[in-house]
Amino acid sequence: MTAAKLRFRVISSIGDVPAAGWNACALPVDSQLELQPGKVSVSGLGGIYGNPFISHEFLHSLELSASVGHRTGWEPAHLLAQNAQDGLAGAAPCYLKSHSLGEYVFDRPWAEAYERAGGRYYPKLQVSVPFTPVTGPRLLVKPGPLADQTRAALSAKLLALCGELETSSVHVTFLPEAEARLLADQGFLLRTDQQFHWENAGYSSFEDFLSALAARKRKTIRRERKEALAAGVTVHWLTGADLTERIWDAFFGFYIETGSRKWGRPYLTREFYSIVGEKMRDRILLVMAKRAGRWIAGAINFIGTDTLYGRHWGATEHHPFLHFEVCYYQAIDFAIQNRLARVEAGAQGEHKLARGYLPATTHSAHFIADPALRRAVADYLKRERAYVAAAAAELSTLAPFRKDLILDQP
Repeated sequence: MTAAKLRFRVISSIGDVPAAGWNACALPVDSQLELQPGKVSVSGLGGIYGNPFISHEFLHSLELSASVGHRTGWEPAHLLAQNAQDGLAGAAPCYLKSHSLGEYVFDRPWAEAYERAGGRYYPKLQVSVPFTPVTGPRLLVKPGPLADQTRAALSAKLLALCGELETSSVHVTFLPEAEARLLADQGFLLRTDQQFHWENAGYSSFEDFLSALAARKRKTIRRERKEALAAGVTVHWLTGADLTERIWDAFFGFYIETGSRKWGRPYLTREFYSIVGEKMRDRILLVMAKRAGRWIAGAINFIGTDTLYGRHWGATEHHPFLHFEVCYYQAIDFAIQNRLARVEAGAQGEHKLARGYLPATTHSAHFIADPALRRAVADYLKRERAYVAAAAAELSTLAPFRKDLILDQP
């Protein structure tokens, strides 16, 4: 069997694919990572592996809870590559979009310019995990001798879908750099951006991590952690059986509070948390803050092979530095205790730098069918990539670590 004999089809629900078949393509990509020298990997977390967001369980939870669907402007149109012998050989999580919300890679100015010129930018095809600015494979393939051919065939088929589905463009966001280069060979335009990730240099404790920082930064973090809990606040790690419906009720209230302020309408429904909490309870860590017997704040994290992924945060009481404690310092503490290699704490946020989170480049790839719009975007992206690289280099000089230490930084 060769990749040329693959049969492609588009499905409107990931529920049409058995979880085992999808995950055979999605999860091994991350579970076979080779860690860099000096890094540490997950230990003792009950066999948790892979990038949780590309799993069938996570994507299906979005659909079952109506967090995605035609009503939301995220209409599932997942691409499958199948062969006669082995069934599913590859896949890509795809959505037909009628807007540019919830992507964290901002192309709205492109749409506005195109529409002013008389073009129709929507629908567009988005290859991503909705509402999730986390790097992970987008061209999912079953391991084996035909893996590279299948991945190349998927990338070529995405171009074909642009015409078949009558979309203006295809956008593959938060993908690994190697996949971005593959798509560039197919004619996609490359884009970069920046996040801030914490890297574990084999620390034995949070205090061990602090010892690697400059004295002034150590003092600041210790003060922030103390003040965050000064009003009688306690912090709790909840996972597995701890994730009850009452806990999800409390956390959803925090999510709504933040989402309403930042986005106007939160993306995820209350049902999403119940469903994903059942399907992935051992891959979820809630960091919850309590005061006077009442939950007052919380952050949700997902656990991968070697990474803790911070996602949403919210609070009904606001105390100085509580956000930093719940979202950043507790995540570092958990990663150290569980020998995770890194913490990814979401999009943007230069304030993370002073707390030990260093600049990390993210990648996306964009195919635009209209030649005139494509030329304009290509020129813009060339200048943007230069700016992102220069900003990362400058920010790296501001890292809070002691100057006498040589760290294995990304």
